[in-house]
This record gives sequence, structure tokens and C-alpha cells, in this order.
Amino acid sequence: MNERLPYLREKTSKLTDFPGVYKMKNKDGQIIYIGKAKNLKNRVTSYFRMSADHTPKVAKMVENVYDYDFIVTDTEYEALVLECSLIKQHKPKYNILLKDDKGYHYIHISGDRYPKITAEKRVVDGGITLGPYTSPGVTKQTVAEVNKVFMLPVCHKKFPCTTAANKRPCLNYHIKQCMGVCMGKISEEDYSDIVRQAVDYIRTGSKESVDKLRAEMEAAAENLDFERAAQLRDRISSITKASETQKIIDSDIENTDIIASVSNPLGTCVSVIVYRNGKLVDKNSYFFEGADNDGTLYTDFIVQYYSSGHDIPKNIFTEYETEDASMISELLREQSGHAVHILYRQKGNMMKYIMLARNNASEFLSVRSGRTGRELIALEQLSKLLGLQKPPEYIEAYDISNLGSSSMCASMVVFENGRPLKKMYKKFSIKTVAVQNDYACMHEVLERRFRRFLDENEEDEGFRRKPDLIFLDGGKGQVNAVEPYLRMMGIDVPVFGIVKDNKHRTRAISTGGEEISVSSLKAAFTLITSIQDEMHRVAITYQKKLHSKIAFDSRLTSVKGIGEKKAAKLLSYFKTVSAISESTPEKISSVAGISESTASELLQKLNQ
Repeated sequence: MNERLPYLREKTSKLTDFPGVYKMKNKDGQIIYIGKAKNLKNRVTSYFRMSADHTPKVAKMVENVYDYDFIVTDTEYEALVLECSLIKQHKPKYNILLKDDKGYHYIHISGDRYPKITAEKRVVDGGITLGPYTSPGVTKQTVAEVNKVFMLPVCHKKFPCTTAANKRPCLNYHIKQCMGVCMGKISEEDYSDIVRQAVDYIRTGSKESVDKLRAEMEAAAENLDFERAAQLRDRISSITKASETQKIIDSDIENTDIIASVSNPLGTCVSVIVYRNGKLVDKNSYFFEGADNDGTLYTDFIVQYYSSGHDIPKNIFTEYETEDASMISELLREQSGHAVHILYRQKGNMMKYIMLARNNASEFLSVRSGRTGRELIALEQLSKLLGLQKPPEYIEAYDISNLGSSSMCASMVVFENGRPLKKMYKKFSIKTVAVQNDYACMHEVLERRFRRFLDENEEDEGFRRKPDLIFLDGGKGQVNAVEPYLRMMGIDVPVFGIVKDNKHRTRAISTGGEEISVSSLKAAFTLITSIQDEMHRVAITYQKKLHSKIAFDSRLTSVKGIGEKKAAKLLSYFKTVSAISESTPEKISSVAGISESTASELLQKLNQ
């Protein structure tokens, strides 16, 4: 709790209603957060009010605020521009700050008589260097494609070749992936012209390159230079064929950036997929520790990303609606000199490109967290589906298993970051429920589990940790049976049921009143199915083990008046036949619900 809150509330009560920028400072006077506001008083008040429901990141920031300063502006747009400038100047701790987690990559055209095009990790002296590019994969793919399309040599030979051995063409020549410069049939002038076309192809993309080559082909044909026209025709064909293998966006949105993000408990990764001239040309990924994955993140990210020197496209697509999109568009228009549209999509043709960006973000995040991209996407989908504030890191799932009213038991399986955590599994034999009642059994299991959690002296790690999400095997009846009691105990964990069809397959997620379909979210559906299969497997295995204990010793059911159900009650209470034999007739009678004479007969048989 911040002891300065009374002072901060009093100061904020006198704040102006004008737009502006506020600067939160810590005890040492350092600026820890900078924000803009359409109404300074309303915005700053939201941080310090009594009932504020902040995200973890904002709550942490508020705890460290000792004082704040502000600058009044005439318009909200001026506040946005000022905020951007101040963030770059002060780099506050709690603002989203862009940091590259990797080096840059370059495309190099050597300065030799017969230049070669290569991918490099640094700027190479001599020749021409294109870049920098942040994606090594895109850089290497571009170089490989351009060398193949223009049939440029990729060998280590020095041209022109002087020895007979070096003049012998390699396999690439025979499979028509190299023009065979080593054979001495290509002049320096012709080769330089081809390299020029290749560089144009890299710089402008396939569409403009084809237009230029087509103009050159038509000019050659008019001059009756049919051999050159044929060469250019073949080159156009190669470029067109190569372009068909690329991911091409519709021509009206060819100058486009696609931005998407994925979160896990460690933080959020944002990826930008860059398309120019209908072709993917680059990818940038950024990691933000503790960032909230929502529209606010996109607002902060877009402003900083394009203010730091990145090429500003005509269209920016995101998966979330960006706050202040029109105002940010105006800021980017002034920076770039052309109109900029910020759009968001959650369905339609653009979703496949947003999913491409999300997949890149998840793979980048998986490297940092040791999780696979699919697991991260599954948890992200699950959190959005269930309306959780963040992806669930620690999930517990419960299933009841029995044979009628005998061998009643339950399993608790645990998934951490999308994977089974078997050392935390628990098994429960039902103690207080005498006849088959799945609701009562689930109630007993959850009560026992969280009584252990609330016990300050509890030493078992599996009971000391509170889950982020609870799944129950069953529909709304199971949820309604245990959720109110958990709330009474002060356990504020989201509870959902996993609903199965008549073939015992996952069908939906159940709340206390409705069902949520999961079949359209492949990654989340796969994770939920895995959880359901695992908790069912553990419950059935334990139930069979309990039943085998009951069936193993026929002495319990050989006494008249004691059947399987009464024998199950005795074993459930006493755990072992040996413990039963050491008890008294009165105790056995009360546990199993039999007469004392029958209990005495059982003891006599067990002690023979």
C-alpha cells in the first residue's frame, strides 16, 4: 500500500480538466511512467482512487509513485506528440520500451568484376550493402530467391576463371540454376546488367521489377534484338513463377504491416510482419516483461515503433482495436507524408496474416520461456475464451470415478504452462459420501484440497499453491455444486466444467449457466482435450486400484450381512484389512452400518 495516496488524491482533486501529459515520479524524483490524457483530472484520479482495479503492472507502478508532474496542452493530439517525445527522452521504467533482442542482417553485392549477392551479419567493405534487416530468415530467403531467379553463381569461384578445372560447370548449371559464368560465355557488361536487375528486384519487389523488365523487353523487340528480348521474357517468367510461391497480399493493401501479440506469465511478445509490394520482406519481434496484452499495448507500441525510424506503411493491421487510432494515424501521416490507416481484424481474409504474425510472436516467446509456440497460443486462446485477465499458468483439473457406490475416488491433475506437472498430481478416496453422488463427491474433494491450502502449517507443495484456473469433469451442475462453497472459503479461482458428448469426447466448456464452444479454437481445444484425458486416466487408474483392494480379500464379504458396499465403506475408513482386525465391534458397526454381532463375527474371521 502506498502511504502517499492521501497526498496524491488531494493533489489530484485540484487538477485541471484540460488535455495534457502526466509524469509519475518515485521517491528519488526519477520519472517512472509518462502518460497522456484527454482529461488530466479524470485520468490521474483513476490511478489513486480507493476501489481501483488495476492490472498487476499498473498496481506495481502506483505503489512506487511518490509524486507526479504534468504539462497542459491545447489538444489531445498535442498531448500524444509530447508523450512520444518525453518517453524517448526519459525512457521511464513502466512505459513500453522497444529493445531489439537480435542483431541486424544485410544483403551484400560484392565489388568484383563479376559481383555476387550474399547474406551477411555485418556491413562488408566494398560493393553495395542493402539493409539492415532484422530477420535473418527473410534475408537468407531473399538472397536464395534472387540468385535462383536470375541464375547467378553461388559457388566460390573467382571470375573470370583461368584454369581448365575452374572452367568446368557445376551441377547448378546443368539443372539451369546458374548461367555458367565460369565457362566464359557471359561478358562483364551483360553480367552487370543482370546484377542491376537483381538489385532492382530486391529493392522494389517482383511487381515493379517485372514492369521494368517488360518495358526493356518491348524496347529490345522494337530494335529487332530478339535474343535479348527472349532472355528478358525468360527472366520475367522466372520472377513471376517465384512470386507465386510467396505470401501475396491483395494488391490494394500491398504496402502493409501486420501486428499481433502473444502473452504468457513472463510477459508479452509483439511481432510485426512487413509486406512491401505484395511480398513479405521482414519481421520484427519485441518482448515486454509484465506488459498487458490489450489495446493500450498496441497504442504505446505503434507510436514508439514508427517513431524510432521504421518505415511507415499505408496500412497497419492489428488483432485488437487500437485506442486513439485516428489520432495516431494523424501523427504517422505527419511523419511519413502520406495517409496511414490503422485497422483491426478478428475475422476475414486478413486473419491468416494476423495468425502468421501471432505464430511468429509465439515462437519468439517460446524461446524465452522454454515453451512451444503451440502451447503458448493454446493458453492465450484459453484466456480469451474464458475471459481471464492473463493466460493461466497453473491449471488444476478434477474428475470423479466410481463403480456404483463402491470404490469412489477422485483425481487432481495439474498442468503448468500447458504441460502436465505430474509431481503435483493428487488422488482422493471419498470419505464422507456413502452412496453414489458425483456432486457431493466433488464438493468433498475441493473442500479437502483448499482446507489444506488455507492451513498455514501445510508443507505439501501441491496443496500450498493456488491455481489460476480450475476445471471440473462435468457440466454446470458440477460448477454450481462447488463454486459457491469455494467463494465462501475465500478462494477466488475461476471454475469451469469440461462437457463431454455421448462418446466421452470434449464438446464444450461450461460455466454455471451456459456452455462455451471451443471447437473453433484448435490449440485451446487440443489443450482442454489433453487435460480431460489425463484427469480421466488418473481417476480410472486409482479407482481400479481401490476396487482391486476390495475384491482381493473375500473375507470381508464372506460374512453374512456384509456386501461390497459395506466392505467398501470399511476399507475407505480403515484403509487396510489389518486396521479393521484391530478395531472394536462398536466401531465397525457404526462405520459399516451393521449390527455389533455381525461386526464381532467379522473380527473373529479376520483374526483366525
